[in-house]
Amino acid sequence: MTDQPSPDRFKADMPQIPGLASTGMRRPGANATALRLIGGLLAVLIVLILGARWVLRAKHVEPPVVEAPPQLQVPAPAPDPNALLPHATVENPVVATIAEMADPWSSKNFFYVNRLSGEQVAAILIRLPNGSASQPNGYWAFALKAPYGNCEMEYVTDLDRLTNDYEFKDAKHAMIGNPCNRSVFDPTKMTLLPGNIWVRGALAQGSDLRPPLGIELQIKGKEILATRME
Repeated sequence: MTDQPSPDRFKADMPQIPGLASTGMRRPGANATALRLIGGLLAVLIVLILGARWVLRAKHVEPPVVEAPPQLQVPAPAPDPNALLPHATVENPVVATIAEMADPWSSKNFFYVNRLSGEQVAAILIRLPNGSASQPNGYWAFALKAPYGNCEMEYVTDLDRLTNDYEFKDAKHAMIGNPCNRSVFDPTKMTLLPGNIWVRGALAQGSDLRPPLGIELQIKGKEILATRME
């Protein structure tokens, strides 16, 4: 019987690759090591990319806080004290009540509104020490502006001031003074003007030609009305 060629005679020799076993098989675990290395590099790269995105996003999500400019506090204008005073008009001539003027020498400022011109004349109401509280003779009202010149009369209740500022030493009660020429008028006394007209406020010192311009008063119930000026 003829000899059959052995199969090993036709088997080509496998090329030998450095690092591999002579049997031609790869060493166990080489592929796994390479994969782990690549996976680790990818993981690090992903972490770096995500971290960069978070940093950039954190910078743009929260805009800088802009502080509002300080608010300037504008003080409210002070109320006009003259607006709080009574204004005696034709429609409403009331300037005070009897209860307000109960004490002798008490006073109250007001404005008398001229019926023809509408001018507001600064005036004062005084409670006299004699006379009835329910009658007009218990009070005296007059314009503060002097009848002649631009001076303004004042109601002086400080007797020392009458002595020092007006050099009037005989005052026993409040008086009316003209600070421009230091004239002094007595509210308790009457004086006669040309034409036989009696008015209140006799001149006690000085050179003024006449007392302040008087304002006529009326009593209506418990209210004091200023109705007409000289």
